[in-house]
Amino acid sequence: MYRNHNLGELNKSNIGQKVELAGWVQKIRNLGAMKFLDLRDEFGITQIVCKDENLVKQADELVTETVIHVEGTVVERESKNPNLATGEIEVVAKKIEVLGKCKNVLPFEVNNENAQNVREDLRLEYRYLDLRNEGIHKNILLRSKILKSIRKYMDELDFTEIQTPILANSSPEGARDYLVPSRIHAGEFYALPQAPQQFKQLLMVSGFNKYYQIAPCFRDEDPRADRAPGEFYQLDFEMSFATQEDVFGVIETVIPKVFEEHTDWKVDQAPFIRIPYEEAMEKYGIDKPDLRNPLIIQDFTKAFEASEFQAFQGKTVKGIVVPNGAEQGRKFFDSMTDFAKEEAGAKGLAWAKVEEDGGLTGGISKFITEEMKQTMNLQPKDAIFLLADEKRTVQKMAGLVRIELGKRLDLLEKDVYRFCFIVDFPMYELSDEGTIDFNHNPFSMPQGGMEALETKDPLDILAYQYDLVCNGYEMASGAVRNHDPEIMVKAFEIAGYQEEDIKQRFGALYNAFQYGTPPHAGAAPGIDRMVMLISHSDNIREVIAFPKNKKARDLLMRAPSRVTEEQLKDVHIQIVEKEN
Repeated sequence: MYRNHNLGELNKSNIGQKVELAGWVQKIRNLGAMKFLDLRDEFGITQIVCKDENLVKQADELVTETVIHVEGTVVERESKNPNLATGEIEVVAKKIEVLGKCKNVLPFEVNNENAQNVREDLRLEYRYLDLRNEGIHKNILLRSKILKSIRKYMDELDFTEIQTPILANSSPEGARDYLVPSRIHAGEFYALPQAPQQFKQLLMVSGFNKYYQIAPCFRDEDPRADRAPGEFYQLDFEMSFATQEDVFGVIETVIPKVFEEHTDWKVDQAPFIRIPYEEAMEKYGIDKPDLRNPLIIQDFTKAFEASEFQAFQGKTVKGIVVPNGAEQGRKFFDSMTDFAKEEAGAKGLAWAKVEEDGGLTGGISKFITEEMKQTMNLQPKDAIFLLADEKRTVQKMAGLVRIELGKRLDLLEKDVYRFCFIVDFPMYELSDEGTIDFNHNPFSMPQGGMEALETKDPLDILAYQYDLVCNGYEMASGAVRNHDPEIMVKAFEIAGYQEEDIKQRFGALYNAFQYGTPPHAGAAPGIDRMVMLISHSDNIREVIAFPKNKKARDLLMRAPSRVTEEQLKDVHIQIVEKEN
């Protein structure tokens, strides 16, 4: 009724044809007796020519972003545009019909190439206009294609797609729950699932061999540039009779194919590098290292044991040697020191340069002996950056300094996706209160099983937990699950839970495990983050159709918002205002 061609497909083979087109008026050019309209839809732009006097008058009344229907004839374009797929032709209009008038002044220019310079709150408030921007629009289309690819490759591996409930029960997944009050059951609440963790394990108990879904997950946590506040999507999958190796095999099969299908960058192939958690913290100062950065953190604690430099005495010393770093001026070293203090939380950043003749200059060079220089394997033109503190603290500080050095010195490998698995996470950690707590996923199988739980220091127990990391982003998290109820009880007991707590909070899973449970394992690659990486976006909100802002507010739909007293009464809730 409205169109027989889209606005990106007409070419010289269509010359002479009568066509019907529909789309948004992107640009209007007035040449006096003629008017030219750039008509846009999802597929491209076609130039419309208005020559008829009545059509020229009609075009005078049009404004950009008005939706129109055009009937006309395809002709060869005199002034061709090589930047357009339709740049060799134009359509001489015979009839124009307004389908949807743009009645208001646009809050910002819709197809501005610098749309990202528009205030983000304005873009989010008028997201339906923002989504007309070619770059953002393509991101959402890319997301759809990526989801199709994921489903294709998971189906090829004989996974079964199953949906799990959204209204569920509260479960400890490391963040606050979103609670949903029940109208029927006064005083009781559902919780939106932080992940389908218990449900997918129950599917394995139910005899399903391999499950997956594109799962929505809900976590009440602070937003970050690489994490959407409130809700996100993940490729959730689980397998019966599976080990860590089986899960890695699925990830190494599916993820490279998805990336290769939608990017021209180089993509790492199986097998991905495997890095134990402790090694990652030692070499990179972070459990999601960017392997495009060639810099490695080294431990120089022993080298400085006898040093007269008091700031390092009795502390763990970490250093980063930067080849050719001595070429940088004093301003660079001072700015890196400021970064270490302001962003990494360090008290200072020690440094020194190695000149071409091998001599040391600048910073703390006078405290570095020739023997120490050899121990640290410093070469001419090297620069060294040093930090000291308690072990875990200085690891993280050095990790942030390493990342910043890689950025400022432009050391990152270009146009490549570097993958690795981080393995052997600690099962437990010390909480801020000094008690034993789960480090990662509480449903994971401890390495060594019951024997490890009964004989080892809890802080020495490793778990069959793993993360997939890509270019410095955590891409997936997973584990071999604890399917033995006796081991589960003991594991939770170490973390301060009693068996009654398990029955109360995870009753379905605990009871199901009494009826014959296969060993099972799985993981959950993040969809939003995957699309962000493939689309080369710096902000995860650029790949989500209707994202929330940095304060977890939906500026378009104005959520969260107040509700009526009647609605509150229905769910047995009373709002108690805090006093100022």
